[in-house]
Amino acid sequence: MTDIAAPEVQTESFVGRSRFPIHIVVFLAPALVIYTLFSIYPLFDTIRLSLYAGDETGARHFVGLGNFYTLLSDPAWSGQFWNALRNNLIFFAIHMVVQNGIGLGLAMLLSLPRLTGGSVYRTLLFLPTMLSVVIIGFIWQLMLNPLWGIAESLLAVVGLKQFFGPWLGQESTALLTVSLISVWQFVGIPMMLIYAALINIPDDLLDAATVDGAGPFSVFWFVRLPLILPTLGVVSILTFVANFNAFDLIYAIKGALAGPNFSTDILGTFFYRTFFGYQLQVGSPTMGATVATAMLVVILIGVLIYLFGVQRRLQRHTF
Repeated sequence: MTDIAAPEVQTESFVGRSRFPIHIVVFLAPALVIYTLFSIYPLFDTIRLSLYAGDETGARHFVGLGNFYTLLSDPAWSGQFWNALRNNLIFFAIHMVVQNGIGLGLAMLLSLPRLTGGSVYRTLLFLPTMLSVVIIGFIWQLMLNPLWGIAESLLAVVGLKQFFGPWLGQESTALLTVSLISVWQFVGIPMMLIYAALINIPDDLLDAATVDGAGPFSVFWFVRLPLILPTLGVVSILTFVANFNAFDLIYAIKGALAGPNFSTDILGTFFYRTFFGYQLQVGSPTMGATVATAMLVVILIGVLIYLFGVQRRLQRHTF
């Protein structure tokens, strides 16, 4: 009887193990349905729409990649597209250098063991991130206004009044000014991510480096920095994706025309004018979908470069 019962027990155990995990499907189904409905379906429908063109009657016909050829070569479209792409690259570069550089410095200061009131500083520095973009844009417009803003008075206090100008109204300084406003608002995000990575470094490694005679700079350069490189990589790709999806702050400050003379125009504002239309420009859903698909391609190229060109090299530093 023992020999007969043993296979039955093994069979029942095998069946129990191979049973499909229904509970996983039950828990994932709501999120999967919502994600498909509001993300995946609009994405593929946008790509499909970019392959069509409308005529005077409103009817749409398949043109393949014709819209992309028009976007990249037609003078009526290509000039604005390449200008927006160039401005977006500058916008991203300023965030990469200034925002992430300041975020790294602030994270290093906040991770000092002898710092008093660190939680208060973290809250104050992260607070602008939680404010509405409309409020941020309105406040900075008031502050930088040449007629009644307080920026000129503040610069006069420190003896720099001669450097003040209508920064938001000049083509040469408008994009830089808007970029720095965005940096001020969102510097708390890289700061907190890098800070979380720094405090997870074991004290034993830092103490061992100090005992071996390494100074504060050497400890940072040879111990801390290599260990937080994966986090810096994540911060970089998040910055890239966020900046090439940016729209709201520039729209709140400079409007859909992204003036003066499109000097602050980026892909997000260019897409808005193309798809919905603005003032005398008539909206075109098909060309708007083409611009959105081009934005997707740019973001995918950046993400793929990070995944295959950067992340593999950073994996050796994972801790």
